[in-house]
Amino acid sequence: MISNEHNTVPPINGLVLAGGKSRRMGQAKDLLSWHGKEQRYFAADLLAPFCNEVFISCRQDQLDNFNPDYQALTDTFLNMGPFGGILSALRAHRETAWLVVACDLPLLDQRSLEFLVKSRNPEKAATTYESPYDGLPEPLITIWEPKSYPLLLNFLGMNNTCPRKVLINSNTHLLKPHNPDALMNVNTPEEAAKAQEILKK
Repeated sequence: MISNEHNTVPPINGLVLAGGKSRRMGQAKDLLSWHGKEQRYFAADLLAPFCNEVFISCRQDQLDNFNPDYQALTDTFLNMGPFGGILSALRAHRETAWLVVACDLPLLDQRSLEFLVKSRNPEKAATTYESPYDGLPEPLITIWEPKSYPLLLNFLGMNNTCPRKVLINSNTHLLKPHNPDALMNVNTPEEAAKAQEILKK
């Protein structure tokens, strides 16, 4: 969605997806401290240099102990997991692109975000990385352009709330990651132990 009148590229906001229930991990993933602070805040700080504003996507009940130095964005599309968080952000700021990252990416680094932003193609629905694990688009470290909002709504209308399927079936700009470990999702204690070993190197 590039304005023809001014030929301007939509600004980017950041969104940390932190509203999951963390059932497989057995403890809240957004509260884990991999780098000296809760992961939701660490991820928000990581996004800040690349975004106008950064929000943490969370459930209403997570606001009880929320740091007022950060901005929360509660879901307006409920019980849809990451899909609901992405849709809620796009709905809240319709003219803005969203750099979305999950809170369970403890190995995510600044260089990977910088390359994603520099390689952004705003003519596409989204810019994302190809997963090193299965070769498919990685929806939880993606720049979602404003034009992706109706695409997501269309999938919702078909009762499909998988953001990856939206990327697979849309006009997506796909990149190869320089650092494949940066895309490692940590959802279980076993994966957490593996990530901890990599961080020690």
